[in-house]
Amino acid sequence: MTRTPLLLIPGTLNTARVWHAATDALSASADMRVADVSSHDSMAALADAAVAGMPPRFCVAGFSLGGYIALEIMRRAPWRVAGLALVSTSARPEPEEMKPQRLKSAALALRDFDKLMVNMRPFMLTSEHLADAALNAEIDAMMRAAGAAAFERQTRAIIERADSRPDLGAIACPTLVICGRDDKVTPPRLSEELAAGIAGATLEIVDGAGHMLPLEAPHALTGALARWLARISI
Repeated sequence: MTRTPLLLIPGTLNTARVWHAATDALSASADMRVADVSSHDSMAALADAAVAGMPPRFCVAGFSLGGYIALEIMRRAPWRVAGLALVSTSARPEPEEMKPQRLKSAALALRDFDKLMVNMRPFMLTSEHLADAALNAEIDAMMRAAGAAAFERQTRAIIERADSRPDLGAIACPTLVICGRDDKVTPPRLSEELAAGIAGATLEIVDGAGHMLPLEAPHALTGALARWLARISI
């Protein structure tokens, strides 16, 4: 059986760890590679680095920041993408009023990374998952492994990301859009907007999950990804 090439793109302050459930559950059907999103400060450079070494045709799944990168890949090389999964993300550009706060957070990361993590956590998780000590420790370890310098670069890329809404109508590959119902960072209305703009897109909203869907509801996400991959032929 030929496995489908699948590029998995992490989010802000994530390492490959964020995709561990997918890499475990889908290994029989997908030949997976997790992109490094730590080394560049523009969407163009992140997209180019992510696809380097991928075969001519592949599927791509992007989480949060990874979704912005996936949409940038679609703009730059849509003929290469056989299937698109957008996880807890948005097609919208960064609001102008949010840019100063983003830059303050980047400065805080370089000055006091522990405080940044404390500030971020309530936005990332549901109240139930905020009380899950093991999950919080896993996220802390992942964020520390990614590091403050990567966060600063990622912030600059996020601030300058393009408005992808005008491009959604040109996406013709099988597309999955999925998010947590209690996502405070990219609320479900943003996933609904994505799905409405992409012809034939499948929209799934997962109960009991916030922004960190790959870690809060890994089985729901991997099940949705498996159903999506089953629709794709390369």
